[in-house]
Amino acid sequence: MKTETASSLKEEIKDKCNKLGLPMVGFAPKERWEQPPSTLPQHFSNWIPREFWPQSIYPEVRTVIVIGLPVPLPIVETAPSIYYHELYQTVNNLLDEKAYEIANYLTLKGYPSIYLPRDGYGDIDILLKRPLAFFSHKHAAFLAGLGSFGLNNVLLTPEFGPRVRFTSIFTTAKIKRDPISGEDLCTRCLSCADQCPVKAIESKYPPENSTPPPINKIKCAKRSKKLRKQYNSPCGICIKVCPVGKDREVFNRKDTSIYTCKDGFEQYHDAWKHVQSYGSKK
Repeated sequence: MKTETASSLKEEIKDKCNKLGLPMVGFAPKERWEQPPSTLPQHFSNWIPREFWPQSIYPEVRTVIVIGLPVPLPIVETAPSIYYHELYQTVNNLLDEKAYEIANYLTLKGYPSIYLPRDGYGDIDILLKRPLAFFSHKHAAFLAGLGSFGLNNVLLTPEFGPRVRFTSIFTTAKIKRDPISGEDLCTRCLSCADQCPVKAIESKYPPENSTPPPINKIKCAKRSKKLRKQYNSPCGICIKVCPVGKDREVFNRKDTSIYTCKDGFEQYHDAWKHVQSYGSKK
């Protein structure tokens, strides 16, 4: 018989995540997709369509658990490269495995649960025709209080900025929800827009509008397709130049001019060039 309270089960899951080496976990009730809370750090003129709600995918769901793993900044800085390509695959595989384990753990406890793959598409060519997955983990993380959207349309977190990957678990358990701070983490520095090699990001952010302007997903997908053929996808440039995240202090990268200025940072640029020169097609 299930005797856990919503609060105690939450602590049990958080402990499980800690043992699995997951530094980020958030909990969102399914109702947040139906009625977005007023505390959201950003609001959108067009909300998530019903077909993309968790209850439209798994009708029994009561809570969405979002887990996240960081991608270390010094490796992202080599992007595009085989190094970042391999890291990306490793983190994706780990997320799938850990989400699967958490879902099974909850199911065995009497709370039928399912995990979702970290990506919901088979190939870049699919995204070029229809640039959507069947569920958005970044919106789930947004609703679970883990961060806010940046100009580059990825989720910014206080801990790792945009340098984190997410996936989700749908569970029938009713778990105490996480609060949403309402803080917009984007600094409007426009670095992601300025550095984007295909200009897929709008280089404007109206001060009266807290919603990031739309990104050109087709331009982004076309670049990803090209990089995949070279074995050095994903692009990664917009997330490496973002100034948000405590990981910048950890890796001594608070000065983001390191990416645009070589003077004084020669050793870093030489290291990136070395990594980029091997293991993938130019």
